[in-house]
Amino acid sequence: MSHVVDDAPLSSFHKRLALFSSGGPFLDGYILSIIGVAMVQITPQFNLSASTQGMVGAAALAGIFFGAFLGGWLTDKFGRHLLFTVDLIALVVCSVLQAFVNDAVWLIILRLMIGFAVGADYPIATSLLAEFTPSRWRGPLLGAFVTMWFVGAAVAYVVGQFLLGLDGGWRWMLASAAVPGLIIVLLRIGTPESPRWLVKKGRYEEANEVLAKVYGPHVTLADLPEESGSNVSVGELIRSGYGKRMAFITIFWTCSIVPLFAVYAFGPAILGALNLGGELANIGSAAITIMFLVGCLIAVALVNRMGRRPLIIHSFLWGGLALLALGIFPTADSWVILALFAAYAVLIGGTQIMQWVYPNELFPTEVRGSAVGLASSLSRIGAAVGTYLVPLALSTLGIGTTMIIAGVITLLGLVVSVAWAPETRGKTLGEAARLDGVPAKAARPFRNHALS
Repeated sequence: MSHVVDDAPLSSFHKRLALFSSGGPFLDGYILSIIGVAMVQITPQFNLSASTQGMVGAAALAGIFFGAFLGGWLTDKFGRHLLFTVDLIALVVCSVLQAFVNDAVWLIILRLMIGFAVGADYPIATSLLAEFTPSRWRGPLLGAFVTMWFVGAAVAYVVGQFLLGLDGGWRWMLASAAVPGLIIVLLRIGTPESPRWLVKKGRYEEANEVLAKVYGPHVTLADLPEESGSNVSVGELIRSGYGKRMAFITIFWTCSIVPLFAVYAFGPAILGALNLGGELANIGSAAITIMFLVGCLIAVALVNRMGRRPLIIHSFLWGGLALLALGIFPTADSWVILALFAAYAVLIGGTQIMQWVYPNELFPTEVRGSAVGLASSLSRIGAAVGTYLVPLALSTLGIGTTMIIAGVITLLGLVVSVAWAPETRGKTLGEAARLDGVPAKAARPFRNHALS
């Protein structure tokens, strides 16, 4: 069996693809964070109630729910290449339109559509990246994918703070997402289709052309090992052995992002409730975002050394304890509060990168995009509900109880990971996607149809 593709060195193509693919999470982090700063001006201008604030904050998450599932299905049906660019064009247009809204209803509608575009990009970009990346680099590159979420969030807080002093600055804040969106669209032009997907569709000549272009003229379909995972439809994911994997990914993903998205949608408000108000709240949010980025970078460095399972378990454990401490000591000194937030940000990094490593490793090519999209969609239900409830919880339960609830949700992710998290370190995509209990078969190289 040939290992040319799985054991290929990390090339400039792989690095460029990883960078272009990370545009989706960058925009996701930017869009979900900038709204937290913009709400400082939007709330009094539109006289928003706590409930309406929650709807504005959760609208993009609701859009991600629909976009991720539909985008996953479309990318498995029509390929990764076309949708890789089209979805972000829609995001650019809707971002610009936000600058012209005059009521909360239209703002909610546009943010729903923006979330749809961001959600669609996740299964498209991660499937493409996973199917091109050599085994040794798959975990780190997919893990690094999510770090761009925090880069986008940090940039959003800086931009938001700069524009907050302008009259109607919130319009410029929300429209500003179009700038990086357009840059990413232009960079993605010319990205090739996944040869694994082309083979599954019987387009062998095109797959050979892509392999030759990416890996060299000597590489053909004979060097692309066939995945030995069971071929299932999306509907069969729930009814077959893949249902357990889908449940694990959905639950741990939800437990990881519910507290995080709530913090980002209402970061300044949460820090304000912890007696870090005004400009310090926005600066603190940006600083904590940088710590999230640091945590993800540390997790990327550990994902192959430590292994997937130990990394996610320790991340949930210590991140959850940090949130519980915030809930138990909500009146502590401001620097203690920031230190605990920073500790959570660094420690939770392992769960963040595994949101993109596990889903892309645990399902076969035929349904990889659909599985990633479905898991992303289902996890966003809890995230949207959590984000919607944050302003209500702050006003009725108080900051202490709100943070304790966030800690309990995080520790629930620990329980699920201890019970179900597999170890996929060092495995090929086919080996990682194979169901437990299925006899291991030597992967057969694809017959070189284009040359036969």
